[in-house]
Amino acid sequence: MELYELTATETVDKIKAGEITALAACEAVLARMDAVNPAINAVVARNDAEALEAADAVDAARAKGETLGPMAGVPVTIKENVDQKGFATTNGIRLQKDLIANSDNPVVASLRRAGAVIVGRTNTPAFSLRWFTRNSLHGHTKNPHNPAITPGGSSGGAASATAAGIGAMGHGTDIGGSIRYPAYACGLQGIRPTLGRVAARNASAPDRHIGAQLMAVSGPHARSVADLRLTLAAMAEPDLEDPWHMPVPMSGPEYPRRAALCISPEGLDTHPLVEQALRDAATRLADAGWEVVETDCPPFREPARLQAQLWLAEMERGAKAAFAKEGDADALYVLAEMQKLTPVPDRDEVMDALQSRAGFLRDWQMFLAQYPVLICPVSAEPPFSDLLDLEDFPRVIEAQLTQVGLPLMGLPGLSVFTGFGTSDDGRVPLGAQLIAGRYREDILFDAAEAIEARSPKIGVVTPKG
Repeated sequence: MELYELTATETVDKIKAGEITALAACEAVLARMDAVNPAINAVVARNDAEALEAADAVDAARAKGETLGPMAGVPVTIKENVDQKGFATTNGIRLQKDLIANSDNPVVASLRRAGAVIVGRTNTPAFSLRWFTRNSLHGHTKNPHNPAITPGGSSGGAASATAAGIGAMGHGTDIGGSIRYPAYACGLQGIRPTLGRVAARNASAPDRHIGAQLMAVSGPHARSVADLRLTLAAMAEPDLEDPWHMPVPMSGPEYPRRAALCISPEGLDTHPLVEQALRDAATRLADAGWEVVETDCPPFREPARLQAQLWLAEMERGAKAAFAKEGDADALYVLAEMQKLTPVPDRDEVMDALQSRAGFLRDWQMFLAQYPVLICPVSAEPPFSDLLDLEDFPRVIEAQLTQVGLPLMGLPGLSVFTGFGTSDDGRVPLGAQLIAGRYREDILFDAAEAIEARSPKIGVVTPKG
């Protein structure tokens, strides 16, 4: 096995045991980046000298007998929409190419304190708006499994890099599926944590409005569920920069091993390949001793509509002029399509949306007390043909119902890999979404590990071209 193929947990164990050095792990990932990044355009900014220096510091600490952090020497990437000191927080737009951060976002600071080695920054669509990853600043990110399909978005660069062996963990953000969908499209494990689990703040910009405050989170992509456990715990360190952060323990009380399976929430037209992936996940969980009950689940459609309203209200209030000035054709098109489906709300509609949120969260919490895990689609379709949203946006957003609906409630969701299938675009990754109650990421990890143990192993993929 090449060093760049190691998972985060394997990397830490080998460094602490003295079997490899952090420097060697870092050099291997930087060389891997040289080899494969030109084909996928996942990493769009790098500082090799800083990465090598951080790796050297881990090795020096070990040589002195000092206690190493939980992610000591693990090569990771950071999405370009969060502050990393000395780098531009571009969010995929030319307007911010010179917006150099003077400090780290808390999630970046937590990863550094844990000993992680940052090897690069990953691409995102303009304004982090799409489930596809292309912008006018850095260009087009490709899926290393299959260039005909999207790598997902908005954390498409993070997932593409992780799948191709550029780092053991790719940091992402999620306000409408931007961690879960890239994990699904790139054949990875990825978790959207509970609101408040991971502290975050970009000091380079004003605080966001209430919609994003309630719905946007940071979380990891990885090639194993064990790595999600490791990296989320490292990300979740307390930080007073984020008033929403809650220092809740990573493990909760005992719970019944019972899961609900919902193939077609609220009449969603779930593709046969996706249905098979969901039933595979349910069968594997049942094989691990869980009770699985096929049943309806609480609503996604109205929460999805309200999520879009709050998102559009934020854009109208804080980014309308920037969209026009940036002039990114993809972003302008998608924004216009969203406004056709859900007009920008007025003040009363925003207040009504926030009022409704409490009722939906209540319904979901009561359901998840009965069924600690829900198995449902990540998307109603296999990974989309790349740039499909520019051809048929209504089809795309309908398929993403479960992704868009979940963030309104601030609940955690995990995309778990189940295997591969063959769609019109050729061989594609498949998976299922797992949902649990607030701050019960531990339940998601337990269920995902049971499914992972009975699914094909995730390996590093080498892109063609």
